[in-house]
Amino acid sequence: MDNGDAIKEELDTSRKALFLNLDDSIYGSFAEIGGGQEVARFFFQSGGASGTIAKTISAYDMVFSDAEYGKSGSGRYVSEPRLLKMLDKEYSDIVEVLGKKRGEQTRFFSFANTVATINYKKTNEAHGWVGVRFQLKPNAKPNEVVLHVKLLESDSLLQQKTLGILGVNLIYACYYNYQYPNSFLKSLFEGLDNDRLEIDMIRMSGPDLDYVDNRLLAVQLVKNGMTNAIMFDRYGNVKQPSDMFYKKNIMVLRGSFRPITYAGFDMLKSGFALFKKDVGFDKSNTMVLCEITLNNLLDKGSFDERDFLDRVDILCGMGQNVMVSDFREFYKLSEWLGRFKLQNIRMVIGALTFRNVIDEKYYDNLKGGVLEAFGKLFIDNLKIYIYPGRESENCDIMNYKNIPMSSEVGILYKYLFEKGLIIGVEDYKESALPCFSHIALDKIKNNDTSWEDMVPKYVSAFIKEKKLFGYTEKK
Repeated sequence: MDNGDAIKEELDTSRKALFLNLDDSIYGSFAEIGGGQEVARFFFQSGGASGTIAKTISAYDMVFSDAEYGKSGSGRYVSEPRLLKMLDKEYSDIVEVLGKKRGEQTRFFSFANTVATINYKKTNEAHGWVGVRFQLKPNAKPNEVVLHVKLLESDSLLQQKTLGILGVNLIYACYYNYQYPNSFLKSLFEGLDNDRLEIDMIRMSGPDLDYVDNRLLAVQLVKNGMTNAIMFDRYGNVKQPSDMFYKKNIMVLRGSFRPITYAGFDMLKSGFALFKKDVGFDKSNTMVLCEITLNNLLDKGSFDERDFLDRVDILCGMGQNVMVSDFREFYKLSEWLGRFKLQNIRMVIGALTFRNVIDEKYYDNLKGGVLEAFGKLFIDNLKIYIYPGRESENCDIMNYKNIPMSSEVGILYKYLFEKGLIIGVEDYKESALPCFSHIALDKIKNNDTSWEDMVPKYVSAFIKEKKLFGYTEKK
């Protein structure tokens, strides 16, 4: 998969629409429901729209929308299933109606979106699903690009304009930038600023796009600053965070997982045992999440794509959901999770790591210092589980009772502990300490076979089979 950036002239939105209008081989339909009524307008206003637009439909009323695309089984009109129904119908219609007449010389497409812009009281989530189904050659099987967007502006008219620009960028990229996935992504934000929208999920598929690794594409969204975090389910599929998080109890473990060791595995196991007692267990609404911060994916300014995918494969192979984020501080992760309708949030943090979390020197950028950071960290439904640790086999074990801290922070810590917001993990395997990932990684690189005693057998077998993290067979 080539993620190199293509060198192309950056066109403004109107010129892109005109360029498409003047291409006689591209012809299609536009279906926009809800708040996203702007994409077709750009093509009409740019001139020569008859060269591109076969049909437009704006089904704003839910009854008409149901008449066109069938009732929404989940009751959610702004959803991926709804978007796919729209693409199915619109694309099949245009091929059926126009295929015999101009199919030999035309590359058909259907663009669709279903969007909720911000309401008058500004109380709803402004977001939408946007997609294109398109041919790159006449009579060929279609390709498809689907994405989820969060609208960040505080005015519905501004959000509609942003959607219009995004839609034009997307259609243009499908035809003229599909060969370069990362350049494709960046082109979606042409004419837009990062504070106007966020793309937190994208999927490319089809006969001409089968080389695209959608997991890697998702990580590029974070790397490019187009979103703060992306999600993979336990099967390695790219998912939209809101869909995965909706009304869930979640437990989060942050780490490099390079590789995951017995300590990391025990943190998951012992943390989850405490989690089940703490919030109750229901398989349908309980989720464990391993989070990899983007900072751990950067090595001297370079982006090691293969290394990232290897770690995702290992964690998903262990049945874990995975998130990749650009959050450096724990409180920023907490703030982000607070956007979703989660029932309970639990973070498992090692005592050695938590020692840094409560160090005041890391919060000089906040006016309220560590007090402000903790206020942002401990949102209403969040608690922290402190997992013991020790820096070497000869050191004492550090746990929630003996973490070194200043007297001022100690007062705050005592308050949080007595409120039940900080809980110590008592049931753990002492033999797993101190199996740190960075120690195992150094041993792998130095061809020291003792690293195999630090990781689960599944992980060691995977590393040796795939020759990960610099592993070579010892001669």
